[in-house]
Amino acid sequence: MFLRNFFKKTPKTTPRKVVNNSFGNYEVVEPWQVTEIKEVPVYIPKPSYSQSLLPRDGPKKPEIKDKNQIQSMRDSCNFAKRLLTHVKPYVKPGVTTDELDTVVHEMIVSNGAYPSPLNYKGFPKSICTSINNVACHGIPDKRPLVKGDILNIDVTVFYHGYHGDCSKMFEVGDCDNEAKRLMNITELCLRKAIEICKPNENFSSIGYIIEETANKNGYSIVPVFAGHGIGTYFHGPPDIFHFANDLPGKMLPGMTFTIEPVLTQGAEDVKILEDGWTAVTVDNARTAQCEHTILITDTGCDVLTQ
Repeated sequence: MFLRNFFKKTPKTTPRKVVNNSFGNYEVVEPWQVTEIKEVPVYIPKPSYSQSLLPRDGPKKPEIKDKNQIQSMRDSCNFAKRLLTHVKPYVKPGVTTDELDTVVHEMIVSNGAYPSPLNYKGFPKSICTSINNVACHGIPDKRPLVKGDILNIDVTVFYHGYHGDCSKMFEVGDCDNEAKRLMNITELCLRKAIEICKPNENFSSIGYIIEETANKNGYSIVPVFAGHGIGTYFHGPPDIFHFANDLPGKMLPGMTFTIEPVLTQGAEDVKILEDGWTAVTVDNARTAQCEHTILITDTGCDVLTQ
């Protein structure tokens, strides 16, 4: 649930907090003013929660999709990845994340699709934008981006009845070497996880390879954020944990799910701010996240959002 009064906050007037320590030289981000919820044309097919805010229950176990369902997933995921390419030129100093949200929202609805995050359990925007110390679920707002920020943009679209989900990191201008390394290792973790995905592989293997890669390079995994099954439902089984675990479950052909590790320069602890969504690191360390939706095939896997 989000707080309606959050939209009525005045723009921030307190000085910005900049840190310069072993994590790098960057601004610690706090929420600014959030604008009103955008409308989606009535003719666009919408998920169940678009009015109720509450998603319907997904499947009880990981879904094995047929040929037609897989093609629908390919279509939605291809559109999602195009959105990240489309928004990239707009990511620059002085642009607000609210403006980025507008760019993506307009492209989504102009293609007859619905922005999946909008009204999902009350989320008030069409994308998630997580900057610097914001680990996940940042709400687009009126804060202008500044040179040196690192930004995760997470897009999901409901297209022809299926959700496609992906995210990536962006530099705002040019960031410091510590930030570049953090982003590079996060991408490495995702690549290594994807490389092991194949029929009859344990889901838990994903967490082992991600945590091993992150720790070896001096980073921690933020454990509270997991990948998930996806289809006509936004979130469903299997849960994909990004840390070492021994939970049961094996990959089978026809399964689609996301892998989306969050790495941090510091400790794994996060807190949720008063808006009910924005998760920030307790120690103000920067984080990075990247995400793909994958399909398990007969011989390995396909990255649907690549």
